[in-house]
Amino acid sequence: MASAPPSWNRTQEPFAELISAEAIAARVAELGKQITEDYRPLVEKADVVVIGVLKGSVIFMADLVRHVALPVKLEFIGISSYGDETVSSGVVQITQDVSKPLEGKHVIVVEDIVDTGHTVHYLMENLATRRPASIKLAALLHKPERSEREVKIDYLGFTIPNKFVVGYGLDAAQLWRNLPYIGYITNA
Repeated sequence: MASAPPSWNRTQEPFAELISAEAIAARVAELGKQITEDYRPLVEKADVVVIGVLKGSVIFMADLVRHVALPVKLEFIGISSYGDETVSSGVVQITQDVSKPLEGKHVIVVEDIVDTGHTVHYLMENLATRRPASIKLAALLHKPERSEREVKIDYLGFTIPNKFVVGYGLDAAQLWRNLPYIGYITNA
């Protein structure tokens, strides 16, 4: 059993827990097992490249790939539509690109949250132009109430209500990513 986070990892801010650290760990393990099963027949034909969307997906991606029992290559891409706000601006900005070509590779994009769908739709279309052998999306969270654009999520962690969430990589103005659970700000 995992030990409790140190006391300094607890905030005095008004958070309510939405998804526990234990529930996240169990679901991430399930997703890793499913990805392993789905990609086992493909891995010998082409590289599997897991692309983490910075910065929110980093913790999810690190935990997820440790449950994938196949060789994978890791890449990162920076993309933003939030800045330091709690609602999307609607303007998508690539802040950092992947470092290697994706042509002929099996790509799995790892995203922290899909809400309106605009950002991830833009990203998936952009990456598809790079001619990967396949491209799929793994998202920790989905907020269907905020959906404005249809996005296919191939590996989904949790569906959540329309609350602004933090923790397990998700932030509010770059803070609270290190909370071990998914919580929501009670005054937002």
